[in-house]
Amino acid sequence: MQIIKPNSNFDFVSKNRIAVIVSVVVILAGLLSLTLKGGPQYGVDFSGGTLIQVRFSIPMQAAQIKDGLAGLDLGPLTVQQFGDTTNEFLIRAQKVEEQATQFSQKIEQTLKNRTGDEQLDILRSEMVGPQVGKDLRSKGLLSLLYAMLGTLVYISWRFEYRYGVAAMVALGHDVLVTLGLFSLFDKEIDLTIVAAFLTIIGYSLNDTIIIFDRLRENIGRHGGETFPQTVNRSINETLSRTILTSGTTLLVVVALFAFGGGVIHNFAFALLVGIVAGTYSTVFVASALILFWEKHRPVLTRAPRPAGEKP
Repeated sequence: MQIIKPNSNFDFVSKNRIAVIVSVVVILAGLLSLTLKGGPQYGVDFSGGTLIQVRFSIPMQAAQIKDGLAGLDLGPLTVQQFGDTTNEFLIRAQKVEEQATQFSQKIEQTLKNRTGDEQLDILRSEMVGPQVGKDLRSKGLLSLLYAMLGTLVYISWRFEYRYGVAAMVALGHDVLVTLGLFSLFDKEIDLTIVAAFLTIIGYSLNDTIIIFDRLRENIGRHGGETFPQTVNRSINETLSRTILTSGTTLLVVVALFAFGGGVIHNFAFALLVGIVAGTYSTVFVASALILFWEKHRPVLTRAPRPAGEKP
């Protein structure tokens, strides 16, 4: 199935400068937000503490819940509405106790006594020690770095070093855009979001490799064609596949984001941003870096390799 004919000639290369400026502005806005807020907003997985999700049977306000728990000496306490309902809340406290079940029961009984809601339910209770949270945070960061370094090594071996660098920069772009939007929208980073970042890296890399492989096949195949024209041809020839792959994946992610509920809302949001940013960076960011590299350090044109042949 082809939505766009492979012999189309949309001029993507001429828009690279504008696209890079847009990327820089979005990334800088995200970094500024992270700086002003003192870094990402970590979930309990990374910051340590206690997370309790409670559902009331009567209308309730966050301020009422805070007042009800004021006498328990929980330390800094955050209460926020969860999902689209008005009676579900997430309660976050820095205090950690050894007996999670007893702590949860104490919270439940206190809220029942203070709010008069005997039908409230504790839907989940999580506790993570500060040292464990710090360890998980460092391992999550290392997993992202290892994935990107592995990408650099593989693509440098499979194609050329410049392709590996371009792919790694494009992946870094996707992660930074997603992280910046998480900061701008006050969303938490936890282990689930790290999994989303790794998914984004794998998804974006797949699309990048397809275009790079077509570019390698086209180099030297069309006589008299400049390198920017070859890059543009390669993007156009794979454009139908890119739209089909990204479009169908995006439909599923949009459905998860809209109807998946609060538990996977942030995960779906990360994938939604990552897929859009990944498709965008493959077409504009990676190709712009390849063109910049070729302009300043050109590589002699070689005869094209048969499709599928390793370098």
